Amino acid sequence: MSKVSYYTAEGLKKLREEVDFLKGVERPKASQAIADARDKGDLSENAEYDAAKEAQGLLELKIAKMEEVLANARLIDESQLDTSKVLVLSTVRIKNQVNGMELTYTLVAESEADLKSGKISVTSPIGKGLLGKSVGEIAEIKVPNGTLKFEILDISRD
Repeated sequence: MSKVSYYTAEGLKKLREEVDFLKGVERPKASQAIADARDKGDLSENAEYDAAKEAQGLLELKIAKMEEVLANARLIDESQLDTSKVLVLSTVRIKNQVNGMELTYTLVAESEADLKSGKISVTSPIGKGLLGKSVGEIAEIKVPNGTLKFEILDISRD
């Protein structure tokens, strides 16, 4: 059974571009590497040929997995999202109840997560803990070194 993944328009575009790059650039390179190795003689003792065939197999596996993800990808209509509670694509301003530090995160699909730009996955412990919460609620999130408590200060859509 396939797993449906939700993407922003930007995330879906990146995924399509990566699949196109693998098929249009990397696949021909892998075929050429096999052809070059084949031209070097006896295939029974040609390690370069074996390595090129294995690399091609791994590339084809990666392409197949990405095409499956793409086939099960769903585009999120950001205009229809509710801001009364935390959902995918919510930008959430939270306050750590222990140290008073305020943080802002945007919850995104796992493949779009990028902590440096403030995007966390909805499948991460913090993402899971924030989902469904409303402004003013306290999210108790279990992490490996204990439990974090965050107050939801604001929910918005960018």
